[in-house]
Parts: sequence; structure tokens; C-alpha cells
Amino acid sequence: MNYLYIKALHIIFTVTWFAALFYMPRLLIYHVEASLKQEPDKSILSEQFKIMQRRLWNAIAWPSMAMTWGFGLWMLLLNLQLLSQPWFILKLVFVFLLSLYHLQTNNIFQQHQKNELKWSSFKLRLWNEVATVFLFAIIFLVVPKQNAGWVWAMLGLVLFIITIFSAVAIYKANREKKIKADTNNSNTEKELI
Repeated sequence: MNYLYIKALHIIFTVTWFAALFYMPRLLIYHVEASLKQEPDKSILSEQFKIMQRRLWNAIAWPSMAMTWGFGLWMLLLNLQLLSQPWFILKLVFVFLLSLYHLQTNNIFQQHQKNELKWSSFKLRLWNEVATVFLFAIIFLVVPKQNAGWVWAMLGLVLFIITIFSAVAIYKANREKKIKADTNNSNTEKELI
């Protein structure tokens, strides 16, 4: 019975960890886009995004990651035969890669706190989708748990990655067209005045 409570807590903290990993890149994107605005909007928005980023990262992301790992390792200690399952080993690989993603996001966060905005909003949009890929991979490994099931899940993952990154590229192209059209309309209006 204790195992189920530990598992429930593991799932809860996994959800909160992913929530933070989904939201932090969005805040980083908004911070970069705010840096393109005129003063005083630029300074006001930048400071607000830094506060939001700090609260999210320090109060939710780091504790959630630690609790996810803690409860996950506790479950593993109670059920060591999982280490003989290929799907579980692959899940651990993806969770380790997700942790590296978290650390890289932390590096970007730290740069933003110093107003070092090195990543473009487009690059951050791509980065934002990486967590979705990890979520997809981990869930499709854990739920089927069958050796043949995870092979199909990995093939689905490849198709999902192609779809997600294609969607981001299409979004970028449409956004650039809209910006260009808005700029042209603005220039036309100025000429008429």
C-alpha cells in the first residue's frame, strides 16, 4: 500500500516539474520579446519577467525535480526487478536527459537574470518543445510497459518530433509574414500622413 502512495507522489511531482519546464521557456521567450520594446515598457516588463522566472524556478521547478527523483528512486528501491525491464532502462535514460534539459534551462534562466539574452525567441520556442518530446517518450514507455510497445512508441516519438518542429517552423514563417505585413501597413500609413 505504501508503494501506491509513493507512486502517487512521484506522479504529482512529475506533473509539477513538467508544468515548470513548459512554462519557463515561455517566460524566457516573453522576456526576449520584451527586450525589443521601447522604454519604459522594456525595463518594466524585463523586471516583471525576472521575478516570475525566479519564483517559478526556485519554488516549483527545482523542488519538483528533486521530489520526482526522490520518490522515483524510492519506488525503484522497493521494486528492483524494474532494472531488468528494457522499457524501464530506456525510461531512466529519458529522465536523465530530461534532467540535463532542466540544467540547460537553468543556465538560460541564469543568463536572463543578468539580462544576458543570448537565445532568440525562435530558438527558445524550439527549446520549449523539447520538454514535450520527453513527456511523450516517457509516458509511452511507462504506460505500455511491453517490450514491443516501446518500440512502436519510439517510432511514434520520431513522427511526433517531426510534427512538432514542423509546426514551430510554420509558426515562425507565418509570424514573420505578419510582422512584414504590419511593417508595410505602418509605412504606408506614414506615407499617407
